[in-house]
Amino acid sequence: MTLVSPILRAQGADWTAGDETADADRFTPALIGQPADWVTDDAIEGVDGTTAELFRRPTTFGAGGSEPYAQALQSDDNVLYLHGNRADADPGTPARVSTMHAARWSAGADATDRSLLTGVAGPVLDIGCGPGRMIQAAIDVGLDALGVDVSPTAVRIAVAAGLAVLHRSVFDYIPHVGSWATLLLVDGNIGIGGDPDALLDRCAELLAADGVLVVEVHRDPEHDLAYEGTLHDAAGHTSDAFPWAEIGVSALRRRAARFGLFQDAEWTRGGRSFARLARA
Repeated sequence: MTLVSPILRAQGADWTAGDETADADRFTPALIGQPADWVTDDAIEGVDGTTAELFRRPTTFGAGGSEPYAQALQSDDNVLYLHGNRADADPGTPARVSTMHAARWSAGADATDRSLLTGVAGPVLDIGCGPGRMIQAAIDVGLDALGVDVSPTAVRIAVAAGLAVLHRSVFDYIPHVGSWATLLLVDGNIGIGGDPDALLDRCAELLAADGVLVVEVHRDPEHDLAYEGTLHDAAGHTSDAFPWAEIGVSALRRRAARFGLFQDAEWTRGGRSFARLARA
């Protein structure tokens, strides 16, 4: 059963799922199978047209080309390689390569994932939710949760599991701006769009007055890097280039302050690092 909060349920059946997995096809085209620009700029709360259009670009994480991200979500060969190239790098500089184990995104939440939900309230919005493991984890501890993702493959997997997921960018229309108790940016999703400032500004708009933003950060506290990335797999599939970013906790703290957010906690668990932000 998909759990949603009363304030979200009030939006109506155009985004909620039914009690059975088979009811996933009751989602309207606005939510699944349609591009994120289904809504006009005039309907996008809190986002100017230029910013919204920037984040509708077709080159989102792992998309385009031979679609290695979508393939990894549907196969047993789940290891991906993120190649990063800085625009200001000297010619001939080799790309930075990071290994990503996509199987973790499709699996159930582990102990580290579940710990992120300790002490937080619902409703929860998981930004870049993928197949939805954190949405399910939130439901499992009694929190109402909604996800948003630009990958049609990830959204279809999540919806087939009975989870409430919107197929769009976080910079497109999101219901109930200013009412979300908890926002999640995990699995490197602070890098969405390659512009942490724009993403933090958007998160500040979405948060309730007493809400919190949980961010997974780079292990180096001072790390602050934006670049053009491509995703690869062992079979040679490659995505189109897309903007991405990485940020450590100290750099995040400085950037967040520009948008009225302060860090009230930081921690490391299971080899991963996190920060929690709230309104100043």
